[in-house]
Amino acid sequence: MSRRRFIKNTILGSMASGVLGQSFKKPSFQNFSGPRIISTWNHGFEANKVAWKNLSSGNGGLTAVELGVRVSEDDPNETSVGLGGLPDRTGKVTLDACIMDKNNDCGSVSFLQNIKNPISVARMVMEKTPHIMLSGKGAYDFAIEQGFKSQNLLTKKSKEAWEKWKKSSDYKPVINIENHDTISMLLIDENQDLFGACTTSGAAWKIHGRVGDSPIIGAGLFLDNDIGAAAATGLGEAVIRTSGSAMVVEVMRQGASPLEACKEIVNRISKIHKNRPEWEYLQVGFIAVNKQGEHAGYSLKKGFNYALHDTKNQKMIDAKYEIE
Repeated sequence: MSRRRFIKNTILGSMASGVLGQSFKKPSFQNFSGPRIISTWNHGFEANKVAWKNLSSGNGGLTAVELGVRVSEDDPNETSVGLGGLPDRTGKVTLDACIMDKNNDCGSVSFLQNIKNPISVARMVMEKTPHIMLSGKGAYDFAIEQGFKSQNLLTKKSKEAWEKWKKSSDYKPVINIENHDTISMLLIDENQDLFGACTTSGAAWKIHGRVGDSPIIGAGLFLDNDIGAAAATGLGEAVIRTSGSAMVVEVMRQGASPLEACKEIVNRISKIHKNRPEWEYLQVGFIAVNKQGEHAGYSLKKGFNYALHDTKNQKMIDAKYEIE
């Protein structure tokens, strides 16, 4: 390459970098209104209480989100998370989870069986291994090595539901019910540092081996400690196709509010899936929080809600939506 061409390419590269930098307008973080915790669905209300207690006790944001979502994992009545989760078509309960901290350190497990707290295994993957994700038997073996106990996660209630489903074997998830109440939790602490967790037993009656968006960093959960955090719930395939949570954060990086960012990505998912067969039962929702502590939820179809816990509030919020 000639000297002149080298100089020209360097100048053009610098100009492109400058334009790119200008397109990502960072918001002002002077009006902080935290700490704050938000999480998906009604079971997020109790999960938030435990997370808040741990945060207030000085246990840190990562422990707070881990122990918060474990409330849902431990509850056999929550049929899409942990113990008692609805099984796949073979009657096996398989779990997915991921966790992420302010430094972008993260851990994940997918297709994990017989361990009721995948979120804690995910944290161990982050802290004890050089990897981010472990799956299947490898994730199970690692959990046992770390002292987790093996147990049957199929409760009488979830087994009866599976046996009833087998009579028709019709795979059409019911919107906002058994296939869409993954728990995702986002936390911003008093230092404006962000943490997140996501855990699920995935879509009921899925093909054995299926993994959704929940354990995938950038799909089910993503945060950038300079900008904000986002997490997803709903049909995982739709979230994966759009790298949903990462895209919500990127839209916030451009200056959008959490609500505007969630709405933008839901609209994108809507356009992609309108002519697909799963449109009939498709539901996707996002929650997001930015560095000011501003928060929002938005879903494709009516019915999504999220829990808020801060110094003034402990309440459920009905998310705005695109379609009635």
